[in-house]
Amino acid sequence: MKVLLLKDVYKLGRAGDVKRVADGYGRNFLLPQRLAVLATPGALRQVETIRAHANARRAELNTEMGAVAEKLANLSVVFASKAGETGKLYGSITTQMIAEAIEQKTGLKIERRQVDTEPIRTLGEHKARVRLTVDLTPEIHILVHREGEAPAAAAEPKAEAPAPAAEPKAETPAPAAPEAEPEAAPQPAE
Repeated sequence: MKVLLLKDVYKLGRAGDVKRVADGYGRNFLLPQRLAVLATPGALRQVETIRAHANARRAELNTEMGAVAEKLANLSVVFASKAGETGKLYGSITTQMIAEAIEQKTGLKIERRQVDTEPIRTLGEHKARVRLTVDLTPEIHILVHREGEAPAAAAEPKAEAPAPAAEPKAETPAPAAPEAEPEAAPQPAE
């Protein structure tokens, strides 16, 4: 079935686009929700007005949500979770949990459907996108650490890794002394 989109539909298209969709999707979702109409010749004559209204609405939404996007762009959320020795979580961090954490931290009401990520099942740093509008999708940082450990401790080993590497370089003369010992060992063998 061919439909003319009246509103922006996630993963389908923008308002004013003519799309071919499955009959059931169009009949059971798009048409009843008034997201689209059948692409008849009469409806196709209104494409330009639909696009103009949608562009004005989209611009208005983008200006309203611009401040929200700036808040979310620098946001990092921390979760403590039980995990196995390999770093695999015993559960998962879901989009609902992420949305609740964003609401607690910023006071902004975000629905779980707006958080665009797969469930997180491993320790470490992850990223997720929050779909505010079609054009505004700020990225947030998610840190998952083992329960009982400090979240900073989970991030610090990466920063400390170069420092211990520098210390063994300073200790390289010490292994030179053991090299002298093997020379001493062959002398008694002679």
